[in-house]
Amino acid sequence: MRVNDGTGSSAGTGGLVRTAIPARLDRLPWARFHWMVVIGLGTVWILDGLEVTMVGAVGSRLTEDDSGISLSSGDIGTAAAIYVLGSCLGALFFGQLTDRFGRKRLFLLTLGVYIAATTATAFSLTPWFFFLTRFFTGAGIGGEYAAINSAVDELIPARVRGRVDLLINGSYWLGSAAGSGLTVFLLSEHFAADVGWRLAFGLGALLGLVILVVRRHVPESPRWLFIHGRADDAEEIVGGIEAEVQAQSGERLAEPATRITIRQRSVIPLRTIASTAFRTYPRRAVLGLALFIGQAFLYNAFTFDLGTILTTFYGVSSATVPVFLVVYALGNCAGPLVLGRLFDTLGRQPMIAGTYLAAAAFGVVLAVLFQAGALTAWTFLAVVAVTFFFASAGASAAYLTVSEIFPMETRALAIAFFYAVGTGVGGIAGPLLFGHLIDTGRTGPVMVGFLVGAVVMAVGGVAELMFGVDAAGRSLEDIAAPLTAIEDQEPCPDGPAVEVPVGPSPAGSTAAARAHPGSA
Repeated sequence: MRVNDGTGSSAGTGGLVRTAIPARLDRLPWARFHWMVVIGLGTVWILDGLEVTMVGAVGSRLTEDDSGISLSSGDIGTAAAIYVLGSCLGALFFGQLTDRFGRKRLFLLTLGVYIAATTATAFSLTPWFFFLTRFFTGAGIGGEYAAINSAVDELIPARVRGRVDLLINGSYWLGSAAGSGLTVFLLSEHFAADVGWRLAFGLGALLGLVILVVRRHVPESPRWLFIHGRADDAEEIVGGIEAEVQAQSGERLAEPATRITIRQRSVIPLRTIASTAFRTYPRRAVLGLALFIGQAFLYNAFTFDLGTILTTFYGVSSATVPVFLVVYALGNCAGPLVLGRLFDTLGRQPMIAGTYLAAAAFGVVLAVLFQAGALTAWTFLAVVAVTFFFASAGASAAYLTVSEIFPMETRALAIAFFYAVGTGVGGIAGPLLFGHLIDTGRTGPVMVGFLVGAVVMAVGGVAELMFGVDAAGRSLEDIAAPLTAIEDQEPCPDGPAVEVPVGPSPAGSTAAARAHPGSA
């Protein structure tokens, strides 16, 4: 047998194990366990939406003399940039730790970092301390992206993985809407100027504590365990899940359809993980970059500058802006909720390409109508809402894509890398460009900004048409074989592989799944 580690090397190899665990997880009917995964892990996106929106909504309060911190307008922008920087660096740092030390350790650690940092934010008295706490809040959230998306995809059955991922990622906008509505109340005359904004951050930390209690019961990814030499632990977890599901449904589970043979390794070199995306899967790497940069540019540009556009060009008061932001957030949430199922039924490629290209088309319509002066504040928001109905579903699918199309050993780091690069390039360039264009006070330059946003989304859609991977309903190991997977054509030089039992269900096929690495 030959070890396929993406480099041709078999260094650091261990025992062979043939297991049906991936197939056993994928054939499970939807049960209470899966809801626990969604609630315990997926709610991180609500926290991110809450954090980003709250800072934007309380920004004007923090610049007031009686706020207890007295930041300048420039400091608010600096804090936003520091938060984004923290999330990018946190994703990269915690992402590689997630692949090395496991999903559960890291999704508990990163949530702990978020809770501690956002609690500290509520007690900020000086700008430098506020910046520091925002950096570590961002780092915790960025680390969450890598740990959470990888764990969710490895625990959710393949047939519903797309819609579940989109629903979870789209819940960011529930947090955004909640943050906008919450700050309207907390910044009212019911609270002192130096108290309301602190309570806003404190409530974020409290929500994080509630999520942590639920998250403690989510198990480690069995897929990660059996590859890292802990097949017995993986079997115990999957057996427990199967017993729970059978008890709830009262039906005997179907036989697992396939098995995979892997060579267990407790540590997989970082250089092997890092080189896989661009050497083994270069077309997929280009796809990931195009999708992430496009959505990061469009989203950060609009989210950070929508209030400024409304006040500058439509005379909307700053006190009314949060109401518009709630509508904007709900429109974004509707996209993944309404369209999510189609990503599993029609397929990834037509839906991802279609949502990116539809968002680009409506972006052009928005630019033309805006320049022509044909829109009021509310009709402007209506066109924006339609544009982001599609853009939100596409942006959520970007996270799904990079989580699915790379080998399991690299999954968390791949999510972290594409998130960091996409956010670092598009997430910084978008707000900077739009901010300068809005400062001109003229519709022409802003129209150009809308058209640039449409172009970068169109590039993402075209990249999906060219390089998209048919991942709907397929096992993760079939989409991209683990680096430790064995091609079962040759006699095994180390003797027979150890058979991992298949729990309460009869054993399935004894044929090992073939590895499917490639450049597409």
